[in-house]
Amino acid sequence: MLRLFALVALLGCCLPAIAAPPSQVFIAGDSTASHYGPERAPREGWGQQLQGFLDEDAYVVRNHAQSGRSSRSFVVEGWFDGMAKAMRRGDVLLIQFGHNDEKIEDPTRYNEPQRAFPEWLLRYVSLARDKGATPILVTPVARRKFDRGQLLDTHGLYAQAVRDLAQREQVGLIDLTALSMDWLRAAGDEASKAYFMHVPAQDQQDDTHFQQRGAVMAACLVVAGWKRIDPSLAAHVTRDTDCGAPDTALADRKAQANPSLVVHEGDLATDQPGPHGGAGATTAYPFFRDAPALGFEFRKRVLHKGAGIGLHQHHKDEIYYVLSGRGIYELDGKTQEVRAGDAMLTRPGSTHAIRQDGDDDLVLLIMYGKKQE
Repeated sequence: MLRLFALVALLGCCLPAIAAPPSQVFIAGDSTASHYGPERAPREGWGQQLQGFLDEDAYVVRNHAQSGRSSRSFVVEGWFDGMAKAMRRGDVLLIQFGHNDEKIEDPTRYNEPQRAFPEWLLRYVSLARDKGATPILVTPVARRKFDRGQLLDTHGLYAQAVRDLAQREQVGLIDLTALSMDWLRAAGDEASKAYFMHVPAQDQQDDTHFQQRGAVMAACLVVAGWKRIDPSLAAHVTRDTDCGAPDTALADRKAQANPSLVVHEGDLATDQPGPHGGAGATTAYPFFRDAPALGFEFRKRVLHKGAGIGLHQHHKDEIYYVLSGRGIYELDGKTQEVRAGDAMLTRPGSTHAIRQDGDDDLVLLIMYGKKQE
């Protein structure tokens, strides 16, 4: 018997620890979050893209959001109960309603914002707490509705009701209304259409539902808001969440001392002999040469047949990137062939040169720090 106990103890100490299952992230919401099959492409909900931001070993998304549902009809039609059966301790429940609660013409979905709407939402909060899960309230994502260049707040009292409930019940809040409105204002009326279901081929001009790029953006805003509530989430987020724009973006843009620019190389082409004593003819494209307060030089240089950049020593870091063609690169007394996709970094104290080789022009992108005045 003692030997048996000893064997059990030995096996117990040597067996690998069983990893805890990932937490489930439930989404209770409407069509702006729900999943769509390929037959509805390119339409997607933000819940459809949420898993792409989360480590699957830590979190598995269970998207229960349903098109056309309000906080009331999601419960009445049984979607709430189906979700409740699968929820367990340690899970997370993201709760986003409002779009359909606003539909006063439909008594099966409508909830007035000051009492009925938060009362229905409280059911979701209570469910999560009863299950040992974490509830997070999410204000409804903004509609893309501009009037003479100004984005309108179409959720008003409904978004505020969610904020008030979160404060009253001490529940985490992702203010997706505010985050998405800031993003849409920064994007502007015309550019923001590309995120929504403005699909001429399908004769659609839908300012509520997303194409994939909009669904990804909204999911990014959700995760960014979630990280503010729970900083420990950052360790399990698999891509950056530096997305959208702050509420100061438009004011910052107006206050810019140096404007952002777009230029075309055709307006910049300058024919030059090979720099630094190089042979042959080249064409330089000095992008943003006159842009004030820019700390680096960025240019394209084309070395035509037989042309080169002569040998010279460096007092600064410089990067060459080969866009196309083939060349012979000299670095600190050694040569090697370079071609499209190669990048070369020259550090201070080194000497280098490059010459075109073969039949095609050698096309380089070049970057280095500007001389301090």
